[in-house]
Amino acid sequence: MAEGDAEWHSSSLYVFYLTLGWFAFAVWSVSFYPQVLLNYRRKSVTGLTFDFLVFNFTKHSSYLIYNASLYFSPVVQQQYRDKYGKSELIPVAPSDVAFSIHAVLLTAITLFQVCIYERGQQKVSKPAIGITTVAWGSAVVLLFMAWPKGDWLWLVSGFNIIQLVMTAIKYIPQAWFNYQRKSTVGWSIGNIILDLSGGTANIFQMAIQSIDQNSTENFTGNVGKLGLSLESIFFDVLFVIQHYCLYPKREGITVDEYQEIEEGEPETPAHGH
Repeated sequence: MAEGDAEWHSSSLYVFYLTLGWFAFAVWSVSFYPQVLLNYRRKSVTGLTFDFLVFNFTKHSSYLIYNASLYFSPVVQQQYRDKYGKSELIPVAPSDVAFSIHAVLLTAITLFQVCIYERGQQKVSKPAIGITTVAWGSAVVLLFMAWPKGDWLWLVSGFNIIQLVMTAIKYIPQAWFNYQRKSTVGWSIGNIILDLSGGTANIFQMAIQSIDQNSTENFTGNVGKLGLSLESIFFDVLFVIQHYCLYPKREGITVDEYQEIEEGEPETPAHGH
């Protein structure tokens, strides 16, 4: 149970930590499939905002770079311990790396579905393109700044901040889209329930490590994982409220009708409303 100069004090807590991590990996990984299967059954991606997908791909790609670097690179691990203490455990679990790889793959598959299925008039918005360009542009700037000094922990921490920011904004277009349509049709609630479970398990996993180490450095040393979990939980609860409380009949206006309203055309009553 040793990790360099760091080790777990309780074998029971270590097993619990691993169990929570792989549980979070399982439910978060499975959470991608309801949306993919929904798109496949409908042969349509209408109702799913493309801004969300672009933000999500940027977020998971950034998170993969952070997790893989901190888990596999001895140089980055040494810089982490130099900063937070020789006795501190690396705050990235094998399940975190596995989740990130799977997330990038499934998000790419969903983007491919956008290319082959019915999407109506939906497209990626200009603000989303601009935000994504700024995110990747910032990553390039961070690389050139870190390279001369070899400050790789600082660089990968930058990717962690990028994923945290993208997590904060990626759900906003879909939440607003649901509100405008007064409907959650096309947006899989199964994805949300599983995502909520994964976020909760992640928080408990980090708490278990803190209890064992009698330290909160794994929280402060990986604000991205903490922020990812808290932000996911917040928006998941919002989507559950939209789906089951605000729009339970899910008979709002269609995506095409919504597009007509956005383009300034007269609104047509939806489904007899």
